Amino acid sequence: MPTNATRRKIRILFAGAEAVPFCKTGGLGDVAGSLPRALKQAGAKVAVIIPKYSSIPQKYKDQMRHVADFYVPLAWRSIYCGIEKLELDGLDFYFVDNEDYFKRDAGLYGYFDDGERYAFFSKAICEAIAHVPELECDVLHCNDWQTALCPVFLREFYRGVPACNNVKTVFTIHNVKFQGQYGDKLLHDVLGLDGIQAARDQLYCDRESINYMKGALCYSDMLTTVSPSYATELQMPFYGEGLDPIFRRRQGSLAGILNGIDMDVWNPATDPMVGTNYDAESLEKKAENKVALQRELGLREDPTRPLVVMIGRLTNQKGLGLVRYAMDQIMSRSVQVAILGTGDKDQEEAFRYFDNKYGDMMSATIAFDNALSHRMYAGGDILLMPSEFEPCGLSQMIAMRYGTLPVVRETGGLRDSVVPYNKYTGEGTGFRFTNMNAQEMADSLLGACEVFWTQPDMWKRLQLQAMSTDFSWHRAANDYMDIYHGLHPEIIRYSKRRDG
Repeated sequence: MPTNATRRKIRILFAGAEAVPFCKTGGLGDVAGSLPRALKQAGAKVAVIIPKYSSIPQKYKDQMRHVADFYVPLAWRSIYCGIEKLELDGLDFYFVDNEDYFKRDAGLYGYFDDGERYAFFSKAICEAIAHVPELECDVLHCNDWQTALCPVFLREFYRGVPACNNVKTVFTIHNVKFQGQYGDKLLHDVLGLDGIQAARDQLYCDRESINYMKGALCYSDMLTTVSPSYATELQMPFYGEGLDPIFRRRQGSLAGILNGIDMDVWNPATDPMVGTNYDAESLEKKAENKVALQRELGLREDPTRPLVVMIGRLTNQKGLGLVRYAMDQIMSRSVQVAILGTGDKDQEEAFRYFDNKYGDMMSATIAFDNALSHRMYAGGDILLMPSEFEPCGLSQMIAMRYGTLPVVRETGGLRDSVVPYNKYTGEGTGFRFTNMNAQEMADSLLGACEVFWTQPDMWKRLQLQAMSTDFSWHRAANDYMDIYHGLHPEIIRYSKRRDG
């Protein structure tokens, strides 16, 4: 133990581009809204910092109070930044305010100046740590490319600033496909890093472009990603999206920690969006939700037909090519399929076609409908999730919580969260297949249907095992706390681990 060791709460500043309930486009929003609460329960002093988007609901803006303002140096310019604060359910949220960058009407991302917007956000976070006492921290936990420049800026511009000297950085990769790649003119015109050779070398990804995420991978003290298997996959060329050499080089500082879900929101016993609530002791009531869902979606009301649901983005990553190829074979076995989501136009049109072709055996709802997703988790028998890659995935965890058994491909978080059915021991919480092969997927799905048809007692056993799996955030929070304290061994753990 270090001689200067002290027992206190470790201070974490959790930085991301979105957080529930203020703004969300994907899984990062769920993580930033849930993990910090679990970290606080595990004994950390936590604050969350995100941009102040115009799309944040007015009821939250009305509760914000102004705590600081300053000018952010960004290359040759100095740009106004305000810091607003809101306490929500005992957790402190801070908002970086600049209307030129964040008062936009068409969503959070996808603008021509995203590179400049999130360079400003990253620099503003560093300035806030340096100049706003209540934002001083021991660990700055950054997430995805929008905050990837924070470790770079801290190292290159803030050494010698007292509040920043001892800040350690953790960078979490939620999806390596999105890296923040821009023309190298930003090095001079926006980042102000063109005169620093080390930064130039570690940001360049080819002769004329730079990569924000690459900078974070090189500069951060610790790298994490959202499942153990994905941490391994990132070191392979197929999954690493060109960054696999860095992941292999830094494997000793790379950890995979499986995300959790909000066990209160996703609870079939109390879910207000579900017609008939149920739990493990009243699992027979789940059948009422199936009948109601069949009626709502215009499907044949037949309890003997397994109802397969798919919920999420309709993109190639989700393995929908396999589903389209195998659809005729699946439907020939008297299986019902219901799909909910939006995405690529060709995928949307394909499933509209199948909806029309198979009548009351197939339903495709091309929309984002949160309430319907709850009813589908509760009413389905099987969740199909044949992803090409899946860093973590939440749908399979939610489905298990509702006793809807997942059929998944063995990749990323799907491998780590779904225990495959063993017909000899009865173990399992779902079904898995290995290769990106439509026939292999269909065999796994129809094999699950055979258990549904012929072994109802075993099916119920698998449901109960799935429903009893702990996907709460406290498990992940304990693992992150171990990482934070490993970076700061002089800070003695304030509270005991919360295991189980």
